[in-house]
Amino acid sequence: MKLKIGDKVLVTSGKDKGKKSEIIAVFPTKDKVLVKDVNMYVKHVKPLMDRPGEKVRKERSMSVAKVAILNDKDQADRIAYQLTADGKKERIFKKTGQIIKDQKVAVAKKKII
Repeated sequence: MKLKIGDKVLVTSGKDKGKKSEIIAVFPTKDKVLVKDVNMYVKHVKPLMDRPGEKVRKERSMSVAKVAILNDKDQADRIAYQLTADGKKERIFKKTGQIIKDQKVAVAKKKII
């Protein structure tokens, strides 16, 4: 999958068409991404013991085909790969040819009890 966490994307179809946001999770086996504040739904949580019932708004994952990465000029673009001199593969924008900067994202680690 060419998209990564932290990439700025444009939603190209669906009820949130035209929104610009960033990717917060990637699911490569399902070919889906989770985009911040896009494709929201409401989950009703029943009251339990002392906790009251509530409506929780969450994002749903969406297909990779429904988003396009945004380049430095804030335009929808595609991703290509280029090999560097030392043999590493880096992502570049197809329209501008600029290298996509990978952001260091802190990944939450699961506690093992």
